[in-house]
Parts: sequence; structure tokens; C-alpha cells
Amino acid sequence: MARLADAAPGPPPAPHYAETVPKFTAWACVFLTDQDGRPVQLRATYSPSHPWQFPGGTMDDGEEPLQTALRECHEETGLMVKGPLRLLASVFTPPGGSWPYGTVGWVFDGGFLTPEEIRSITLDAEEHDDVRVLAVEDWQGLMPAQDFARLEAVMSARATGTAQQITWGWGDV
Repeated sequence: MARLADAAPGPPPAPHYAETVPKFTAWACVFLTDQDGRPVQLRATYSPSHPWQFPGGTMDDGEEPLQTALRECHEETGLMVKGPLRLLASVFTPPGGSWPYGTVGWVFDGGFLTPEEIRSITLDAEEHDDVRVLAVEDWQGLMPAQDFARLEAVMSARATGTAQQITWGWGDV
């Protein structure tokens, strides 16, 4: 009969266990369209292989995904998003390219912008140098296939009300 002292030890201490699990970076963004449902995207100055992006960025320590999306959208466009702010997609990216970690991200619905709101967008020149509002099909030639597939999945989530789970790859970063 096994004695209690001979039983398998309990879970490892948290710091030790933390060293054994995968590491991820996290981000969140806001998906916006004009009143005709055409996506609004920003051209990143720092990512020639994935130039067109939704307003968003990396989470700060202790920040929740929705807070990140709202903060980053405001920093990158000057807009205070009204919503509906429902989750459209979660995005998983395994480690790859020159980045040693996987990433997890959330895409929130920022709603529809008026023409005045679109004209009021003020870009942070260190991050973005253009903003465009185009029909979905017009985005296809401007972005890698996997980025366009993500755009289509987000559009589908908005149309159906069902959030999407997207696995995205680094491509040739």
C-alpha cells in the first residue's frame, strides 16, 4: 500500500510551470467600415509584407483586449470608437518568421464611420502613412492572400453575428 509521502508530487511551483508553457504576445484591434460597409484600413510604414491593417496594436501589461483595441485605435486615428464593440474574431499565429513567439489577437467591431469621421482620421506618421476605404474586392490586390482571407473572415463575422477563429501565418515577413 502506497503511503501519502510516496504519492506523486503536486503541481510544480508557478514560476517553474510558467517556464514550460508556450509564450505569446497579444494584440487587439478595431474593425471599422464606412456607412456602405467598405473596410477602413491603415497602411503601416513598418511592415512592407503586411502593409494594410486595422487600427490596433500590442497589449500593454495588465490591459484587457478591448482596452487595447480602443487605446490603439485612438492613438493611431484620433477616433473615439462608439461600437458596438462586439468580438468579431480571435486570431492565432504560431511562432514563425523572425518572431520567436506565437501571437494571439482579438478583432472588435468598431461600427460604421460617417464621411466626416473618416476625413477626421489623423495618422501617427511613425506608424502609418495612408488610410483607405475600399470595397472588399478592391483590397484583394493590395494585400497578401492570408491577410485578405482574414479580412473576409472578419466581414463574415460582422454579417452573421458569429465570431470567427482565424489561424494566420507569418508568410514571408
